[in-house]
Amino acid sequence: MDDIVKAALQKWPHVPHCHGWLALDARGDWYMRDEQVQAAGPFPQIKGSRIEHAALRDFIARNYTSDDAGAWFFQNGPQRVYVELQAAPWVWRLNTGAGGVTLRSHTGRAALFNEAIEDEHGRLFAASDIGLGLVHTLDMEAAANAIERGDWPLRQVAFAALPRLFGYQLTPKNPLQEQGPPTGC
Repeated sequence: MDDIVKAALQKWPHVPHCHGWLALDARGDWYMRDEQVQAAGPFPQIKGSRIEHAALRDFIARNYTSDDAGAWFFQNGPQRVYVELQAAPWVWRLNTGAGGVTLRSHTGRAALFNEAIEDEHGRLFAASDIGLGLVHTLDMEAAANAIERGDWPLRQVAFAALPRLFGYQLTPKNPLQEQGPPTGC
């Protein structure tokens, strides 16, 4: 986490959390979802505005983490901005080298492969030491080769079971929504 974020948390420890305004799609792209987009429909049917600004994407990536309940968020100064996930907390890019296939997340974080999982929609996930991620569509050939060589054990799991099995939430719960209309960020 950035030092400036840690300092903001110390200075303003009780800033309300933000829900519904940030999402991660199946290709590892971040989307802003303002009130108008949220009112138009749920993610990923209505995505919102793709974040193009490289420095903002890097800032989100450096400060992306999860809470004890498996809700993923971006720590934006003193405020947690919870992230809606299309498929999983990570989107993997694969690198093939002498040591085999390695995983790197959409945030640039390296991970150690544990197993491959295919859901009922034919999507390929990889479990790792840092959690579950969806294999990026551009890297399916490298993943298929690893499976065919026997380097990546593969099992079938229903998509609906993945969040429970791997301890994450697709849509983080907002306790304020239970008390009334959602609040803005």
